[in-house]
Amino acid sequence: MREIVLDTETTGLDPFAGHRVVEIGCIELVNRIPSGATYQTYLNPERDMPREAEAVHGLSAAFLVDKPLFAEVIEDFLSFLSETTLVIHNAGFDLAFLNAELERVGRPAIPRERVVDTLTLARRRHPGGPNRLDDLCARYGIDNSRRSKHGALLDAELLAEVYAELVGGRQARLGLGEEVVIARRAAVAATRRRAAARVVHLTDEERAAHRAFITNLGPAAIWRDYQSSDEGEKSGG
Repeated sequence: MREIVLDTETTGLDPFAGHRVVEIGCIELVNRIPSGATYQTYLNPERDMPREAEAVHGLSAAFLVDKPLFAEVIEDFLSFLSETTLVIHNAGFDLAFLNAELERVGRPAIPRERVVDTLTLARRRHPGGPNRLDDLCARYGIDNSRRSKHGALLDAELLAEVYAELVGGRQARLGLGEEVVIARRAAVAATRRRAAARVVHLTDEERAAHRAFITNLGPAAIWRDYQSSDEGEKSGG
């Protein structure tokens, strides 16, 4: 099963107010495990960079001025995505920006039905809790210390780990580990040999002491019958 974890960085919050995508980062998952295949590109937004946006991702207009336009990367980008399911955190935001860029170059929009929104998954699993990417990393013990600034590829890498946790990835791996331990214990038990029963040999003095002890118990002692039977067998009776 192939999926693409995707993230974007932008010049602002509203694509309908002229804001643009400035970075795209993608991680390929195969059976929900990163395959090592990635896609990342910076984009020239053909506009200024608001200070508020630059403070978030650190991408300046001067840095982006010589980067490709979206129209120049569209073929490679869509080829990497293919028709694969997309995994996005707060999908409505990224999808609105990507579809605005696709509309500018005359390409069909990405349908909402093709996207798994990890924010929705997180809200269902942790209702009422904070569910930003940083919050989820903290909750699942995922190291996000490199995330001093937002970056599309880095955020996609972190989201891939979060996604595995949201769909039960770690629990499944722990379950597999427990099955391995159980199987190993069963194999050891199957090959273990039971030790031979220990034979206890009593001395004549110990036998005499035992008979004297039973005699002192009186006529109601049930051991008298066992003693007589046992002595008869030993004597060949």
